[in-house]
Amino acid sequence: MVEAFVAVFQRPNFLTFVIIFLWGFYIMVTRFNLVKKLIGMYLMQTSVIFFLVSISAKKGATIPVLLSTTEPVKAVNYANPLPHVLTLTAIVVGVATLGVGLALCAAIYRKYGSLDEQDILEKLK
Repeated sequence: MVEAFVAVFQRPNFLTFVIIFLWGFYIMVTRFNLVKKLIGMYLMQTSVIFFLVSISAKKGATIPVLLSTTEPVKAVNYANPLPHVLTLTAIVVGVATLGVGLALCAAIYRKYGSLDEQDILEKLK
């Protein structure tokens, strides 16, 4: 258990990502306004993106392009491109999800006159 606390304090950015993720989850669960729920979802997505960027950092690494074919390839000298690709994909999916969510909020507001989840559920009954 002590090793876990030492590991967390050696990398405080991981603790920050967990706090931002849980904050976004808390907002999504406790708020009734649909736009606030979208803000919480966006905080969760952003924390995951920051986490991917953080784990992809590697000191002394270069881009994964072979400059010479005469030397054997040492993977330790190159940065892994997969976290970067996942980060770009997560950004695109996050922006698209947020755009669709805001469009749905606008349509819901036009139809029901409110963005409060409880008011909308009462009008559906």
